[in-house]
Amino acid sequence: MVQDGVFTVLDTVDSTNNYAMGRINAALAKHGMAWFARYQTAGKGQRGKTWKTEKDKNIAISIVLEPERLQLNNQFHLSAAIALTCFEFFSRYAGDETKIKWPNDLYWRDRKAGGILIENILQGKAWKWAVVGIGINVNQTVFDKALINVVSLKQISGKSFDIVELGKELHGMLMNNLAALEKNDKILRQYNEHLYKLNHLVTLKKDGVGFETVIKGVLATGRLTTIDTFERIFDFGDVEWVITS
Repeated sequence: MVQDGVFTVLDTVDSTNNYAMGRINAALAKHGMAWFARYQTAGKGQRGKTWKTEKDKNIAISIVLEPERLQLNNQFHLSAAIALTCFEFFSRYAGDETKIKWPNDLYWRDRKAGGILIENILQGKAWKWAVVGIGINVNQTVFDKALINVVSLKQISGKSFDIVELGKELHGMLMNNLAALEKNDKILRQYNEHLYKLNHLVTLKKDGVGFETVIKGVLATGRLTTIDTFERIFDFGDVEWVITS
């Protein structure tokens, strides 16, 4: 383990989010601390899924935040700000075909390059902590056959990267962007500007049934809006994307 007090590099861990939660529970966490893992044995994804990667190939980082220290309207405001930072970071290296796929994935063209998992700690109604887990494919070029439509920075650029240095860069960008947050609509507008498949016909699945609809944007509450024969509004977890190879 290598640490400088704010950014800690772990050799192996089950999940950086689990590790960060443990630091919080042990009263050893401070706002802005980050834990970066060279290898995760049980990385977390959305909907209880696992995120599997090769050792020393990708960014796997968790950052702890105290929401009361930030200018936030709601939980989605934080999620959108983090997604925008990941978009800004990745597009520096991958170019302008980078997009944010609602609610929390990073896409390049029609391929997944990374994801975000935010776990919150509440005390009563008080939002005490947010653990921000970010995974980004960097140098990996061979993926599990069960994963379709995945891509890494190396596959896009043909270059190899120092994953720890990239992790530090991403951490710095995130903390700078969060420090500059304001309670206004700018974040939401920018999030929608870079939204994957905005104004395009897509296939979604709800309760096991697929349907075609046009993505119209995301509301300030984080709900997805679409339109086909009528306007639809979805909460996180209501629908799944259907993306074929």
